[in-house]
Amino acid sequence: MTLTALIVDVPGSEAENFSDALLEAGALSVTCEELHPAERKTALVELNEPATWSFLRLTALCGEEQEPAQVLGRACAASGLAVQAHHLTPVPDEDWVARSRRDFGPIRVSRRLWIVPSWCTPPEADAVNLLLDPGLAFGTGSHASTRLCLRWLERRIAGGETVLDYGCGSGILAIASLMLGASRAVGIDIDPDAVAAAKVNARRNGVAGEFLDSGSPLDLTVDLVVANILANPLKILAPILAERCRRGGHIALSGILAEQASEVEKCYAPWISFATPDEEEGWVCLSGVKQ
Repeated sequence: MTLTALIVDVPGSEAENFSDALLEAGALSVTCEELHPAERKTALVELNEPATWSFLRLTALCGEEQEPAQVLGRACAASGLAVQAHHLTPVPDEDWVARSRRDFGPIRVSRRLWIVPSWCTPPEADAVNLLLDPGLAFGTGSHASTRLCLRWLERRIAGGETVLDYGCGSGILAIASLMLGASRAVGIDIDPDAVAAAKVNARRNGVAGEFLDSGSPLDLTVDLVVANILANPLKILAPILAERCRRGGHIALSGILAEQASEVEKCYAPWISFATPDEEEGWVCLSGVKQ
């Protein structure tokens, strides 16, 4: 089958809704990736958006029976967005399962923690090897914000801690917490597919993670709160996440671009005393102690 890739750069806050709209408009699949800083600057100029916005690149695969321009038009109409600047690229016919396996190999997160796809042999048998395949939910260890959170958890977990992973995606952070020695980890996500995927991933790794949708009652206070989302939802969630962290407990916030860090930090200042943030590839992880 001949495929065409429809490539669109959109604000991070619109990426999830617009991905769904592309699929409903006829796209066979939609992938999402972080823009290189130079590409992000170009997108800001082209769309006349403020420099504080984060942008993501969506790649929608369209089959022979789908005209990409029509798919884009229907998606924009459904999502309420103006028609976006876009690029079309022909995609050669190949074994997509084989290609995806070539693209995703083991990821070394730290000295003792690896993320390992199921088709790979763990490079270090004695390491903490978290088995995880790319799938429907965000969080495979390939994104800098995820790696920052994983390293924070490794530093903070000594054994027996309770952990809340808010916006859990694939469940990678909650699962890693349990494998590193936490006694309990609860993951929350707004997407039911993510909750289902996280449960499967926990069973695959032999841990008893608890995963709930964001509408479920949540009455717990934990030692560690971690949230790898985006800056704007993190700002809105500040009172909720701070309340779930016990006094003297620790919190980590990621999915934040370096230039957004101070804005997010201000929202948590009434409750959290922050340390110097960790940074990788332009993304930061804010971490601090509940006062």
